[in-house]
Amino acid sequence: MPFDVAAVRADFPILSREVNGKPLVYLDSGASAQKPQVVIDAVTRAYGEEYANVHRGLHHLSNLATEKYEGVRATIARFLGASDENTIVLNSGTTEGINMVAYGWAMENLRAGDEIVLSVMEHHANIVPWHFLRERMGVKLVWVDVDARGDLDPQRVLDAVTERTKLIAVTQLSNVLGTVVDVKTICHAAREKGIATLVDGSQGAVHMPVDVEDIGCDFYPITGHKLYGPSGSGAIYVRAERMAEMRPFMGGGDMIREVHKDRVIYNAPPMMFEAGTPGIVQTIGFGVALEYLMGLGMENIAAHERAVRDYARDRLDGLNWLNVQGTSATKAAIFSFTLEGAAHAHDISTVLDKKGVAVRAGQHCTGPLMTHLGLTATCRASFAMYNTTEEVDALIEALELCHKLFA
Repeated sequence: MPFDVAAVRADFPILSREVNGKPLVYLDSGASAQKPQVVIDAVTRAYGEEYANVHRGLHHLSNLATEKYEGVRATIARFLGASDENTIVLNSGTTEGINMVAYGWAMENLRAGDEIVLSVMEHHANIVPWHFLRERMGVKLVWVDVDARGDLDPQRVLDAVTERTKLIAVTQLSNVLGTVVDVKTICHAAREKGIATLVDGSQGAVHMPVDVEDIGCDFYPITGHKLYGPSGSGAIYVRAERMAEMRPFMGGGDMIREVHKDRVIYNAPPMMFEAGTPGIVQTIGFGVALEYLMGLGMENIAAHERAVRDYARDRLDGLNWLNVQGTSATKAAIFSFTLEGAAHAHDISTVLDKKGVAVRAGQHCTGPLMTHLGLTATCRASFAMYNTTEEVDALIEALELCHKLFA
């Protein structure tokens, strides 16, 4: 079916509201996406009619909740192109997923002096857990810069590899520059060298079709609230061979088979990595969100977002007093910018909000990238499948007001 953005917008009740007397123009989906009615309904139904704890309960509600909760694992596997649903670990999002890799895999397989290769545009969620290993184990972090356009050359990543490299951890899509990284080339070359790869899919999985087995990565975390699902939901794909090298990083109920005074016997993966009562309702809602996306078609969504991106790029390029960061030819519909002069990103964001335009202002959890760019903060307009060219025009109008106020 052709992509009908008007029909999609009608599925999101919040998009019909006003802010400061103006129609809401929501351009902060890179931080967290809005939720379609089907997800809202699923969460309401799960709490109001179907709630119980999952696993081990023998009553009707527990069986129903377990069936719906566990069914999401297969949905995520289908969404990510994973042939085995047991390679999917359910969690609260990318941050937990990367920490699981740090504690469950890296702490077991790395030693002092071993190296982790990162790009300078990583989100803090894909930086701080590796700093933990640097502080506690003596692991070395090796940084690779982006070029003047914001592109990350796969060869530069591979050139940073030494005999001590044990992991390459890179984003698939920059949350600031919009840069799309050729992670497939990196991952396939790394596997030939026996080096593990983690691809941060927080943004990539939102804007393009994903096939983790084609990419060839070992770890691929995603976050539910960026994929139009509830906050507190997410998952990580772990290649079976790497999962066999891991130990559980958090202990509690569900991740064990037997507990004795002198020993424990862990559950089989992926349950081994899912301790405690999970985000049951959040995960059920996440599954509904992914079904909604697959119903629209990720290729259709990507095509619509490219059209909005191209229109936005043309309009923004016409503002010679606006400095847009990241000019990659294949970038996603994410635009981070500053205004010439002394206007701070927070001031710009405040003025835009008065016009009903919601953008993000700050460092966007990318301290090393901001240092590389020589900036302290930017505004970021991140477009999603429900945004339109008319909303691009609203952004431009609001930016022109900012220019008049701050020039």
